[in-house]
Amino acid sequence: MQSAPSGPIQEEEALGKAYDGRLMRRLLRYLAPYKWKVVLAIFLLVSAAGLQIIGPWLIQMALDDAIPTGDGELLATLAIAYLVATVGTFGFQYAQALVTTWLGQQVMYDLRTEIFRRLQELDLQFYDRNPVGRLMTRITSDVESLNELFSSGVVAIFGDLFTLLFIVSAMLLMDWQLALVTFSVLPLVIWSASVFRSRIRAAYRDIRVRLARINSFLQERITGISVVQLFNREEAESRELDRVNRDYLQAHLRSITYYALFFPVVELFTAIALALIIWYGGFAIIQENTSVGVVTAFLLYARRFFRPIQDLSEKYNVLQGAMASSERIFRLVDRESVIQDPTDPESLPERLQGEIEFRDVWFAYGSDEKGEPDWILKGVSFRARPGEKVALVGHTGAGKTTLINLLMRFYDPQRGEILGDGVPVRQVRQAQLRDRIGLVLQDVFLFSEDVRYNIRMGNREISEERVRAAAREVGATAFIERLERGFEQPLGERGASLSVGERQLISFARALAFDPEILVLDEATSSVDSEIEARIDAATARIMEGRTSIIIAHRLSTVQGADRILVMHHGELREEGSHDELLARGGLYARLHELQFAQAPSA
Repeated sequence: MQSAPSGPIQEEEALGKAYDGRLMRRLLRYLAPYKWKVVLAIFLLVSAAGLQIIGPWLIQMALDDAIPTGDGELLATLAIAYLVATVGTFGFQYAQALVTTWLGQQVMYDLRTEIFRRLQELDLQFYDRNPVGRLMTRITSDVESLNELFSSGVVAIFGDLFTLLFIVSAMLLMDWQLALVTFSVLPLVIWSASVFRSRIRAAYRDIRVRLARINSFLQERITGISVVQLFNREEAESRELDRVNRDYLQAHLRSITYYALFFPVVELFTAIALALIIWYGGFAIIQENTSVGVVTAFLLYARRFFRPIQDLSEKYNVLQGAMASSERIFRLVDRESVIQDPTDPESLPERLQGEIEFRDVWFAYGSDEKGEPDWILKGVSFRARPGEKVALVGHTGAGKTTLINLLMRFYDPQRGEILGDGVPVRQVRQAQLRDRIGLVLQDVFLFSEDVRYNIRMGNREISEERVRAAAREVGATAFIERLERGFEQPLGERGASLSVGERQLISFARALAFDPEILVLDEATSSVDSEIEARIDAATARIMEGRTSIIIAHRLSTVQGADRILVMHHGELREEGSHDELLARGGLYARLHELQFAQAPSA
């Protein structure tokens, strides 16, 4: 698997080739598990195409052989054969539609599963650069384009090609001269189809661009609806959506215009071909060079001949869109996470002692204008001993949360290393590392499932007793039991049915249910009231016993009981010690303490 570029994948404009053999071969691999269904679909396709040419041939025989000779038996046989051929064509087309639609849906299922699996594996840097709305376009609209390719596009293309081949063969066998006269309009049809494809290509590109913009716009505004309402931006955002939506509408209207022009033009050329058949065939009948049955069959064949040409021009758009969608999907599927598990990982012990060590860690999320790393952390070194309670304090932007992101391996430092129990975290599988760390964030994310699911995150290995014990330990049982369905109560999107403090208690219970050796609290009590904070503090004081704990806090009152306090400033570790030691030193921590508590009386 090749590494994909690290930049954003927001570009929708480039549609690429209408047909790319490399992409098509890769797409067809998704059909490999269903090869017998594919064989069945092809058989049904060829059979339906073959039966379609029988009807005009039977009519020709009736007009030239049965009716002139008064052979009623032959005429009845031909009529029954025509009926059987028509019903057979319907049956084959119906069965083929069922099989190909099933194949398309199955490929969609497999692709969506693969994309979602890849999205879960990608590192946070990827999500920093790519809007969720555009990623949703990949897993919905782009996959739907491939469904159209498999269920109607490719099948219709092959079906049309077989139909054309059979009709051309039948016409040449019947009367090759009349066939050449019929085909004389083909250059005009091909020219109009070429013009149509070039126009519809541009229109389709515009549609894809504007659809992605709408998805991104809606996702962002709906997610941030509280901010929109807070600043009275409803009218302004509606006007912006109207602009984006109108662009999307105009792009669709342009494509409709091209279709409205193309199909009547092909119908005109079809009428010209029919007129040529009547003119040339009529003279041939007069001169006894052909028969009425042949001319009648040619009229029927000509009508059926130009319909697949229309379909092929239309399916060109489907094929091109599918190629563009597949390129974007495979670019996402092939993207390797920046954070990789080691090829030869070291195993952590069955139970961690909980020692954490940062050795000269430097980290930057990006670069400055000169291309130099914009360091967030600069040579940070410290060690948290097993069972120790360590606090991280400092101004906003000092690098406190970044330390936690590096410990969890959401990111990797550019320099230095981080160790757990003496083992570099880069040498440990991510799943094993994160299984040993309980993380409680300030911004709690809860799923729309019930309380039980959100505590154990769907992990059936966590028993009902552990779920209830974790809730009881953090004092969440009281409000959970007040809910209408208790632990089975659905919480709504992002836990909207709970207060901020209740969501925090659920997140504490979630961390404790997994029984981590290391507990990390990132501003975990900053959004709760004093009563809930007191309950959480009492619970966590008991839970932290025997665990290494790292607490990030702005309010210094929450960290005064820590064994050690690390003071961060502009990405550097400036001070280290207990609360009393740092106050006595009169440095940065003492100034922070003085500022916070000096403001307390007036707050």
